[in-house]
Parts: sequence; C-alpha cells; structure tokens
Amino acid sequence: MSSWGRLAAALRGAVGGTRALRTAALRRAVGPAVVGSVLGTGLVIYHRCRVSERPASTVFAAEEQEAPTPQLSPRKMRFIQFASVVYEQEPYMTPRDFLYSIMLENVDRKLQKRVLTAQEVNSMLRTASGAKPSTDLFRAWGDNGLISYTEYLFLLTILTKPRTGFRIAFQMLDVDGNEQVDKKEFLKLKKIIGSSKARVATAETAEDGEAVSTSLQAYFFGKKGENKLKYQEFHRFMEDLQAEVQEMEFLQFSKGMDTMRREDFAEWLLHYTNEEDNEIYWENMRKKIPAGQSITFEEFKAFCLFSNNLEDFVFSMKMVTGANRPVGMAQFRRAVKIATGHELSESVLDTVFKLFDMDGDNCLSHKEFMGVMTDRVLRGLKVQPQSGISGYWKCVKRETLTGAKEALGHGWCPI
Repeated sequence: MSSWGRLAAALRGAVGGTRALRTAALRRAVGPAVVGSVLGTGLVIYHRCRVSERPASTVFAAEEQEAPTPQLSPRKMRFIQFASVVYEQEPYMTPRDFLYSIMLENVDRKLQKRVLTAQEVNSMLRTASGAKPSTDLFRAWGDNGLISYTEYLFLLTILTKPRTGFRIAFQMLDVDGNEQVDKKEFLKLKKIIGSSKARVATAETAEDGEAVSTSLQAYFFGKKGENKLKYQEFHRFMEDLQAEVQEMEFLQFSKGMDTMRREDFAEWLLHYTNEEDNEIYWENMRKKIPAGQSITFEEFKAFCLFSNNLEDFVFSMKMVTGANRPVGMAQFRRAVKIATGHELSESVLDTVFKLFDMDGDNCLSHKEFMGVMTDRVLRGLKVQPQSGISGYWKCVKRETLTGAKEALGHGWCPI
C-alpha cells in the first residue's frame, strides 16, 4: 500500500508541475502570439495548397486506416491518365495514347482500361518488328502497340532534346565504338534519359515492368530482341518522331490548312502555359497581330528547332546581351542563329515580339519569354509539388500573390 501511495503522490506532483508549466507558458505566449498567428495562417494556406496538389483518388489514412499513397509525379499521373490498356497488372500507353498525351491538355477516361491478353501483345510485337521507318509511324500503329512508362519519358525527351545530347548518350553506351547498341544497352540508355528528364524517384521507374517486351523494343531489336540498333537508325527514328509530332501540331492549330495564321501560331505558343501575364499576351495577340497573314510549315519547323535548343539559346543570349535584359529583334535573331545555325522568318519573329512586348518598346522580356517557352516545351509539366520549409514559404507567397511572379519566374531549368 505504501508503494501505491508513493505512486499516487508522484502522479499528483506531475499533474501539478504540468499545470504550472502551462500557466508559465501562457504568460510567455503574449509576445509571440503575433508570430504564431502568421505561422498558423501560413500553415493553413500551405495545407490547402498541398491538399490541392494531391491526386483526386488519394484516400486519407485516417479514414481507411491504411498507409498513405505515395504522391506521384505529374508525368506519372499524366501517363496513367492517358494510358488505355493494362497488361500483367501494369498500365501501358498505345501509340495513339502517346500522341493524345502530347496533343491534348486533358482526356476523358471514364471507360475502364482494356486488359490485354498475351496473344494481343504478341500480335503488337509482330507488327512493330516488321514496321518501316516513316514520319507517320505512331499514327500507323494507332492502338496496335505497347508503350511503357519509362518509354513515355524517353519519347518525351526525344521531342525536346537537341540531337547532340542523344549522340553523346549513345556513344557512352557504345563501348566498342562500332556505332551499334544491343537491347540490354538500350534499356540502360532509356532509363538514363527518362530519369534525367522526369526527375522521378528510382522506385517510380523500377516498377515500370521492363520484363515485358514493348513495341519500341520490337521495332529496334526485333520480336526476340536479337538485332542491333545502329546510331543512324536511332537518329532516323528521332527525326521521324519529331517531324510526326510537329506535323500533327501544325495541322491541329492550322485547322488542317497548308498554312497557319499568325494568331494560330500565337495560340500554339501559349498552349500549355499558365503564366501570370497570360492575359496580357492574349490581349497583345488581339490588338497587335494583324489578321490574314500566315506562317508556313517550314517556318513552323524552324521555330520548333529553336525551341529544342533553349539551353544553347540562353548561352548565346548571354554572349549577345551580357545580362537578362529586354532584347531587340536584331539581338534575338543573332542569338537564334548562333544556337541553331538557322534563322527565323520575319513573320515568326514579328509575332513573337508583338506577343511578348510588355511595354511597347519593341523589345521582349528575356525572362518572361523563357518562362513561357519552357512551359511550351515541357507541355505543362514543369511545376513540381513543393515540400519542406521552402515549399511552405513558396506556397504562402503564391497564395497571397505577394511573391507569385518570383515563384513562377525563377527556377527555370531546361530539360
């Protein structure tokens, strides 16, 4: 009984100590209350921001008593959204799905994904292994093909990376210097390029299901994977894919015509962008760009070549201007020529400058223009969810609009 008495006394002492601490803490809380209020408000904003970034399908652990689902990268979410088939419990895109994913901002996937059989997959691989190079390869395959997640990242990279970058990557894996790579080496190359582009976790690419042969592998190495891929063939594939997507985008925004109106070209430029000054750009388009003037497909392709060489353009701009100051058309033209070896047409240059001339001085803001171009090239997948203390403050600034322009303008990182 004496031990129970001592235990009760100890508990009473602990409770009394806790009350004393609470009283002292209450007295000390008067001064920091303002700071606490600011931080508390920030935390509420940050919580709202983080909740809005979660996929709609997220289930809270408190409700289901399950471990929280890891947050997917924007590219992984987009892949799942557009993937229309499933094989061995893994989602896959068809070539049509891939083209849709780069042409459309969203897709309505109310129908259940189609589950493929082994016979259907074998038929797809036979079709791919016998296909010939062309600039309508993916359109010809349609739904008769299989594209994995890392291949999706790999193909996105092909659309945006200068060809010199692929030459270097190819040579790194070509150990004996014979200008050819086998299937095993290609899978390494694909993961290196895909991972560097998406900046995704290793676990995300590891669960891709690479044990399953895909249409791209069958096209490069044959149905059984015994063929070798030569660099000339790889280079031809890259050029054909870029040409196919450029042709589709041109036809989409030209409404199927042989030429694209300048206002259609401006609309293409602003597609996938979500910048703070978008409304100003649209107003510039309506007021400054004359109707009835057109841009040819060759002029459009030249601009696409420029957009795939943004890193070199930034470097040449620093050489020409010395700083990120507003630039005139002559300086811009010179920088493009240095970066790509080609010149942009007068129609394209005039459209770009009238669109991004913010104050009517016949110059464009290098920083804002590059922000729009990066969004354009990355097809709306630039913004990554923020976490930690830096993400907290960025979210607060964005929600209060105080630092919105800074948050959107900085952090440009080409692919």
